[in-house]
Amino acid sequence: MYRSAHLDSFARDNLPPADQWPDLVPSPDTQYPERLNATVELLDRNVERGFDERIALRTDATTLTYAQLLERVNRIARVMRERMGLVPGNRVLLRGTNNPMMAACLLATIKAGLVAVPTMPLLRAKDLAPIVAKARVSAVLCDLSLRDEIDALRRETPSLAQAMFFNGSGQPDAIETHLPAMPADFAACDTAQDDVALIAFTSGTTGTPKGTMHFHRDIVAMCDLFPRHVLRPRPDDIFCGTPPLAFTFGLGGMLCFALRVGASVLLIERGTPESLLTAIQRHRATIVFTAPTFYRQMAPLVSRFDLSSLKKSVSAGEALPDATRQLWKDATGIEMTDGIGSTEMIHIFISSPPDQVRRGAIGKVVPGYQARIVDDQMNELAPGTVGKLAVKGPTGCRYLADERQRQYVKQGWNLPGDTFSMDADGYFYYQARSDDMIVSGGYNIAGPEVEAALMLHEAVAECGVIGVPDEERGHIVKAFVVLKPGYSDDAAMVAALQGFVKQAIAPYKYPRAIEFRESLPRTETGKLQRFRLRAG
Repeated sequence: MYRSAHLDSFARDNLPPADQWPDLVPSPDTQYPERLNATVELLDRNVERGFDERIALRTDATTLTYAQLLERVNRIARVMRERMGLVPGNRVLLRGTNNPMMAACLLATIKAGLVAVPTMPLLRAKDLAPIVAKARVSAVLCDLSLRDEIDALRRETPSLAQAMFFNGSGQPDAIETHLPAMPADFAACDTAQDDVALIAFTSGTTGTPKGTMHFHRDIVAMCDLFPRHVLRPRPDDIFCGTPPLAFTFGLGGMLCFALRVGASVLLIERGTPESLLTAIQRHRATIVFTAPTFYRQMAPLVSRFDLSSLKKSVSAGEALPDATRQLWKDATGIEMTDGIGSTEMIHIFISSPPDQVRRGAIGKVVPGYQARIVDDQMNELAPGTVGKLAVKGPTGCRYLADERQRQYVKQGWNLPGDTFSMDADGYFYYQARSDDMIVSGGYNIAGPEVEAALMLHEAVAECGVIGVPDEERGHIVKAFVVLKPGYSDDAAMVAALQGFVKQAIAPYKYPRAIEFRESLPRTETGKLQRFRLRAG
């Protein structure tokens, strides 16, 4: 490890022991100098390249050029270091929707050598308390609209001593009140490439969130792997989408990927399928990032909008059913770029560009990464065999003081917890989360496969599949189904859906139990929370 710039050494002190780290495999795309500051690479470099008057961030109401964004970031960094008295290595909780001040605060935190701890906007004080405690957070920058939960949190957490609020002014604790008095320049903290810049907490699809620690080099590396080899953005691209900046999928797609190439990001605070389509049309966006649920809901609305500017669409965050991929392609003519990544790995590591898509597969391993299918003893399995996905590359899992590190990393490989198969050409086919495999009557059944079959039925709007205990079969497949308007949730519909699945996939995989719901539990990023379905 290199000489750290952190005066507060908490993050480095709480990295996993070296023998529990994954192998970090060097890539020609990720060779960085010893001293590296991620914000400098993503923002300052564009001004140095002469991109100062290009638009970096945009909303319906405003735009910020690269020069304006750099000035704002510098002033915010000075507020944190000079007004708040924070020192390199301190952890800063960041709270906000996708808006320019949230993006600027995140970049400023990293530039100042502080450790950003971004959190989802909808989390309540009770959800934030364990994050603050685990990351030993002492300061918070929060959107004024989310102040109530921070005030409640601070009443119960005396250690959260410093708080300032953005998108407001006139009050002593409003960041904007102090910005005019701050010089427009700021010397970036001389961070090492392996100083921790970000602690990203997992989204909680399987229960208790975990803090994943990422270095300055990891933030830059995520921009130099999947985007460079699969997405291939250009400076004239306009990115848009729905994933929150607090989610690493959103941090990449809604900020860092665009900045890395001098492109522009359209930030949308509270998107709906219709408002996202409106935004694409109005701003002539070229690349969209969102989850399969949104694509499924947008497809029927596409004919009402001019989407001629849109060239690329990226899906991640949960499994993409083939029915959704084809629905979107039929509506727009765009072949979806599917991808699988993880908060632990920071972003996508398996994907393929549109011209290399293979039906039913997520794609091939992104250049720079290695992937294989293994059994429980970490033995590599033959092509076509279902097993656990193992990945390694320039990024990898480093949990913040968490015993689960031993489960995620084995023999130098990251184990994201997904069941896959790989064909002889290196294409990876998603089966299920490893804990979502259902063993029924001796058969292994992947819940997402049953979900994909159900989604082909004209009556089904959403569905989730789990295994439930059964005395005779060990477990049976149970489906939770949200019907489209106009369809009846009666015994005839149950029989119709069961018969439909039997015709679509192997008959033994059909859902022996079906429960109709008004909605399904999802995380703020749109992932289905199957553990809540199991809890009843």
